[in-house]
Amino acid sequence: MGRPLICAELGANHNGSLERALHIIDAAARAGAGAVKFQTWSAGTMVLDREARAPSGPWAGRLLYELYEEAYTPWEWHPTLYAAVRSHRMIPFSSVFDLESIAFLETLDCPMYKIASFEIEDLRLIRAAAKTGKPMVMSTGIANRPMWKHAAGTALLHGCKDITLLHCISDYPASAEKMALGDMKAMMGEFVTSPMADTIGRVGLSDHSLSYHAAMVATALGATMIEKHLTLKRSDGGLDAAFSIEPPELEKMKWAINLTYDSIHGERLPSTSNHYKRSLYWRDDYPVGTLVSDDML
Repeated sequence: MGRPLICAELGANHNGSLERALHIIDAAARAGAGAVKFQTWSAGTMVLDREARAPSGPWAGRLLYELYEEAYTPWEWHPTLYAAVRSHRMIPFSSVFDLESIAFLETLDCPMYKIASFEIEDLRLIRAAAKTGKPMVMSTGIANRPMWKHAAGTALLHGCKDITLLHCISDYPASAEKMALGDMKAMMGEFVTSPMADTIGRVGLSDHSLSYHAAMVATALGATMIEKHLTLKRSDGGLDAAFSIEPPELEKMKWAINLTYDSIHGERLPSTSNHYKRSLYWRDDYPVGTLVSDDML
């Protein structure tokens, strides 16, 4: 495995502007991201009750339908967004939430699909994504072990041959003391080395914290993907701004991830600086054939 794939999550940070979304893609490329992820859904397929409200979290009390409408990435933007990502030689892909979004993204040759943790029990959705034969990414934020194992097993059973599970804490933002990254190591032992992942199984991190320290630890533990929400400036506001990082922070995170990876995976070679190594010297000149003793050295 090489260095982790750094994925910039656009989410709702476009703030309703295609131009802003394109600027974020450009910024992700300059900062060194290898992929950009979108969310492909529409408000009408996400919530039926127009009066339902978010019970907790950063959007507590807001009408869910209004939240989804505000966060919505218009489907007519997708061809332009995917083309922009590809123009920077990055990978575009989406979180999907219904069968219609998968069918639509197949027309754009979406190279892989993500299942959000809130959809991890939607086995019909998982089967449909798996049947495309594309790699899949699954977030485990609200999923317990039986849930993510069932989801991953379903994907592998229905044709997915390449799956990445993302350790995730579904707090927005997530604090360092709640990251529980040791569980990512346990997940790796249970999934990557299990018969269930007898094709290609990987583990990564979907990180909602505002620093890069969790990403460094995850890299040290063997993460192959690090996903972070990216915005131009948190002060610009927006639904995802509070738990998004800015381009200079993404660039610094990539540097820290690469440094961590290289410090672990670099080949250990003996030092070539032998200037201070002790050596043996003759105290005087001695004729050939003299029996050597300590006091002669």
